Amino acid sequence: MDIRLADLVERFGGQLEGDADLKVSAIAPLDRAGPSDISFLSNSKLRALAAQSEAAALILSPQDDPVVAATYAGARIITANPYAYFARTAQYFLSLAEAAPAPGIHPTAAVHESAQIDPTVHIGAHVTVEAGAVIKRGAVIDAGCYIGRDAVIGEDTHFFANVTFHARCIIGARGIVHSGAVIGGDGFGFAVDAGVYIKIPQTGRVVMGDDVDIGTNTAVDRGALDDTVIEDGVKLDNLIQIGHNCHIGAHTAMAGCVGVAGSTRIGKHCTFGGAAMINGHIEIADNVHITAATMVPNSIAEPGQYTGYYPVAKKSDWERSAVVVRNIASLREKVRTLEKTIKALSGNDEKG
Repeated sequence: MDIRLADLVERFGGQLEGDADLKVSAIAPLDRAGPSDISFLSNSKLRALAAQSEAAALILSPQDDPVVAATYAGARIITANPYAYFARTAQYFLSLAEAAPAPGIHPTAAVHESAQIDPTVHIGAHVTVEAGAVIKRGAVIDAGCYIGRDAVIGEDTHFFANVTFHARCIIGARGIVHSGAVIGGDGFGFAVDAGVYIKIPQTGRVVMGDDVDIGTNTAVDRGALDDTVIEDGVKLDNLIQIGHNCHIGAHTAMAGCVGVAGSTRIGKHCTFGGAAMINGHIEIADNVHITAATMVPNSIAEPGQYTGYYPVAKKSDWERSAVVVRNIASLREKVRTLEKTIKALSGNDEKG
């Protein structure tokens, strides 16, 4: 499988320096790329490595090109965002290498007669599709998935094996849901009466837009009354929990093990580092960036980067710091007393 550089530039843009008819057959890292590979430079700190690369061609930025080109002999595709260009190129290689699953319904699948399945859809082995479900053009539902009643799956969306997509949930076009994900399970809602928990029925849905990516074993709970909403382009990594009635703005991304409690509203183009914990019933503005392991207890109204964790230390050092933190209130009172004493003494000196 060879791809001409001219074809890549025609498809994805960029400025080509070198032989347009040169063919590449794979993408490889800078340090391992050979004469049939294309590689990329997205970190300027690796300019020296790129300059010595044996790759047939490089994808790089206008800022890096003059330095690399001084010693690099291969072809170059110059683009403002080499990492995004690499991602699109990798998708293209994959699309050529992998045959699309054949349309049709596997004999072992259980599909209700009232379900609407487009003829171009692939339904794998042991899939269950309940009454009233709609699966649109080009969707791929791999083995062992469960599609609940009246659920809607958009065009060209791919469910990997063993996804659970509960009743009345919706996902738009070109979505990706990885194995083990559960969309539309009950939210954690209970009333308490005399120390006894009484379950609150979760009657809302999960409504997801286009180009949403849901990682392995991630759970998105359905709303209690209103819907849980995941807007266009949201990317959720593995092992994430999204509580009921949350609203996640477009093109927000969350790394693994993030937890978002119920009824939280998160803006567009936000990012959350791994294991960040977001309190319920708060609002987070657009373009907020939360670092890993940060706890967010209150609403955030201004864009920017936020951090709220204590760096790791030796146990003995951490214990000493914890003692200081525990005694901050009493230390504060002592400082106030000292300030008053100093002020009183200063006053007496002025009078004297």
